[in-house]
Amino acid sequence: MTRYVVTGAAGFIGSNLVKGLNARGETDIIAVDDLTQGDKFRNLVDLAIADYVDAADFYTRFDQGAYGRVEAVFHEGACSDTMEGNGQYMMANNYAVTVNLWEACQRQRTRLLYASSAATYGGSAVFKEEPANEAPLNVYGYSKLLVDQRLRREIGTAFERARHQTVGFRYFNVYGPREQHKGRMASVAFHQYHQFKAENQVRLFGEYGGYAPGEQERDFVYIDDVVAVNLWFLDHPERSGLFNLGTGRAQPFNDVALAVVNARRGTALTLEEAVGQEAIVYTAFPDALRGKYQCHTQADLTALRAAGCDHAFADVRTGVTAYMQALALAGA
Repeated sequence: MTRYVVTGAAGFIGSNLVKGLNARGETDIIAVDDLTQGDKFRNLVDLAIADYVDAADFYTRFDQGAYGRVEAVFHEGACSDTMEGNGQYMMANNYAVTVNLWEACQRQRTRLLYASSAATYGGSAVFKEEPANEAPLNVYGYSKLLVDQRLRREIGTAFERARHQTVGFRYFNVYGPREQHKGRMASVAFHQYHQFKAENQVRLFGEYGGYAPGEQERDFVYIDDVVAVNLWFLDHPERSGLFNLGTGRAQPFNDVALAVVNARRGTALTLEEAVGQEAIVYTAFPDALRGKYQCHTQADLTALRAAGCDHAFADVRTGVTAYMQALALAGA
């Protein structure tokens, strides 16, 4: 039986990857996480794993070969709080751990598929996997960028000199089931679902940066698509590199809000109708965010498509509708 490791396995993307592996009949999975936040256990309850190992113990033991032959590590474990200001902690947890893990994987002939982030682009207006476009705005983004830079130096710009498959995914705005533990870092769709449930309306930022109210854009990507792309690379061990993982399509926050409203109400309102009925309302853009806010992100998928991955991504209406149904079914 093939053995896999998923770090951050009780987290959002990690638990969905375990679910995706289970759907393929894979259960020899070592789940690695830190359950100091105990309620994350809920993301593992319905999943089949072979073992759970605390993150504080795993990396040293893995380096020593304690887990036998491991085919691939999906490394999702990290501090993903973009508001975290402790740079020493961030660099130790996100940069050093990932680089050391990669080195151990190379020694043990284990493939590594790891989470980078679109936060590496920061203030850039171009979202293509090239150094000229990388300008992180916080230490989280820098900690992720430094991993990518280190691997470029070690194994080439396209990771082409990796002895064993190495893939970094620059996740854009991921949303979907199993993110309930993330608090303020949960997706816009998650927060809007609960906002509408409590207040029968969704609030969005008004005009800012030359964009009309609610028209600031993000590349919103549904979690099922993130899992599908990870598993595509698992099926193609000859492909290494650094890849954007978004839809390649920027959509406004208005689209997310409208999908939430219509899914919750069982309607097919237009944006104008939803605004007219005050199901969507706009608030003044906060002064604290001026000059620190991205009005547009959109993954450039050139590298992903060139690698041969032709996965078709869900648009916001499709993905958010499915997510709202999942939340309602779970009684969230």
